[in-house]
Amino acid sequence: MSITASMVSELRKKTGAGMMDCKKALTETAGNMDEAVDFLRKKGLSAAAKKSGRVAAEGVVVANSEGTLGALVEVNAETDFVAKNEAFQTFVAGICDVVMNNEVADVEALKGLPFPGSERNVGEELTHQIATIGENMDIRRLQRFDAGEGVVASYVHGAGKIGVLVELKTSSTDEQVLALGRQLAMHVAAAGPQYLSRKDVPAAVVDKEKEIMRVKALESGKPENIVDKIILGQINKFFGEVCLLEQAYVIDPDQKVGKIVEALAKDLGSEIVLSRFERYQLGEGIEKKEDDFAAEVAAMSK
Repeated sequence: MSITASMVSELRKKTGAGMMDCKKALTETAGNMDEAVDFLRKKGLSAAAKKSGRVAAEGVVVANSEGTLGALVEVNAETDFVAKNEAFQTFVAGICDVVMNNEVADVEALKGLPFPGSERNVGEELTHQIATIGENMDIRRLQRFDAGEGVVASYVHGAGKIGVLVELKTSSTDEQVLALGRQLAMHVAAAGPQYLSRKDVPAAVVDKEKEIMRVKALESGKPENIVDKIILGQINKFFGEVCLLEQAYVIDPDQKVGKIVEALAKDLGSEIVLSRFERYQLGEGIEKKEDDFAAEVAAMSK
C-alpha cells in the first residue's frame, strides 16, 4: 500500500512521534492507522495518551444535580462564538433540565419531550434555534443519574469544556457526603479516569497493554525471566492511572480515591459506595473539519 504524506501527518498528530518513525510504522503495518499507533507504542516512540485521536469541537457541556438526580448533556455548534451566545447557553440549560426531570434513554427520545417555556418539543426547539441563530447545532449525547438512595454531584470546568457526574450510594444524609461528591467530580474532571475499578477494564484492553509492556521490556534488553515481574508492576501502575478508585486523589495525592471514600464512611458510621461516574469532554471523538484555504481560493478562481 502506498503511504501518503497525509497518512504520516495524521499518525504524527495522534502520537507525537517523528515523521520518519510514523512513515516506518505505517509501512510496517500496511497503512493500518490503529496498528501503526500500537507499533509506535511498542517501540516507545509514541507520546499519545490513552485517548489519542480525540479532536476538539465547539459547543458546550452542561451538568446539573440535585439530591439523588443528575443530568449531563453535550450540545455542539459550529463556532465558539455561538457556543458563548446567551441564547445558545439558555437552550442547552433547558435541555439539561428536561433530562434531569424525565427518564430519558437517548437523544431521539429526548427530542420528543416538551421544551420548557415553549409550545415546541426539544427537537422542534432545536430546529428553531438553528434557524434563529443561523448555525448548525447537534444534541450529541446525554446521561442521567438517579441514585435512589444517596447523592449525585456535578461539576463543570472551563465554561463547559468538561462536565462530570458522580454518584455515591449511601443511607447517610450528612452534608459531608455531598461535599465529597463535589470534590470527587472535580477530581474526575482533572484526572480523566476511564473506568471505575480494575474489574471494569475489559480483558482485551488489559491483554493489549501487557503485550505492549512485554515487547518494550524485551526490546530494552530485560531478561525473559524477570519480564513477568516487570509487567505486574507496570499493569498495576496502569490501573492506577485509568481506574478512578485506584487513582491518587488530586486534593491529597498521598491517598487513593477509594481510601478517601472509605475514610468518610468510617467517620460517619455509614456505608458509602462510589458507584459510578460520567465525564464528558467537549468534542472528544469528533473529527473537526480542517479547511484548506489555498484549495478554496483555487476552486473559486476556476
